[in-house]
Amino acid sequence: MVEFAQPWWFALLPIPLLVWALLPARGGSGAALVVPEQVAAGLGLARPGAGRQGLPWLAALAWVLLVVALAGPRQLSPVSALRITGRDLAIAIDLSGSMVREDFFLDGAAISRLEAVQRVGAEFARRRAGDRVALILFGSEAYYAAPYTFDTEAVARRIETSEIGISGRATNMADALGLALKRMATSDAASKVVILLSDGVNNAGATNPRGVAVLAAEMGVRVHTIAMGPRDLAEAEEGERGVVDAITLAAVAELSGGETFRVRTTEDLEEVGRALDRLEATASDGLAAEVWREFWIWPAGLALLLCLGLAWRRGA
Repeated sequence: MVEFAQPWWFALLPIPLLVWALLPARGGSGAALVVPEQVAAGLGLARPGAGRQGLPWLAALAWVLLVVALAGPRQLSPVSALRITGRDLAIAIDLSGSMVREDFFLDGAAISRLEAVQRVGAEFARRRAGDRVALILFGSEAYYAAPYTFDTEAVARRIETSEIGISGRATNMADALGLALKRMATSDAASKVVILLSDGVNNAGATNPRGVAVLAAEMGVRVHTIAMGPRDLAEAEEGERGVVDAITLAAVAELSGGETFRVRTTEDLEEVGRALDRLEATASDGLAAEVWREFWIWPAGLALLLCLGLAWRRGA
């Protein structure tokens, strides 16, 4: 139902009538030549006021439309409530040099580890509506690529545009986890979760990932870890590069009360996304919002067009 935000503007509607009634009539001045209508037509002279009889009505309509616009017609539109989980969730993604390896496959074509993470990670972020999500990227150093926000689409786009090398080419998963915990220490969220994805071995920073996992447990933060890569450190040959320390990642998850996932293929990574959806489900309803749809622009636009038309006809 349409209502008006400021209905007192309708008090202005009778002003033109009052002006017309109170002002004295304008008398004619000077000599006038009366020309018969037939003669005027023959001479090509316009009849005074001909074609302008409708102008007062058009002016009145323009005035009414202007007053309606000032009154602010609007309608309350229902808006679906955002499902609020009360959860802070940090996604920490490894951007070390090994993420350029093309040992994953999508539709039969080889893709890099980063491309696989971008595809699956962005879709996972988009499904987190109701969570307050942050993105941490790490290599030799860790930094927040996106602060905690309910705008999951913005986080997804940041994942899709992430690049290797910005944060260095080593792997510092301990600092990434520590950075997530630092922000969560001041959070009043009912649930705090970190998802840590790495495809390598912690070889940067002075902190042991297991020690940070113990701190996470003390803070009530669950850490789910994803060990990504075809080969594990435990089974790799001496000096082999591009292997993942699945044992350390599993220990981090266990110490903090989270789950660990082993990813060797793109299909594994997609299944991890679905599993995390089940583990960290969005369940509770948020507050409904009231949004007004404003319609003043339509009467205002029509009033403007009528005024332009009146000005043109008077000048014709």
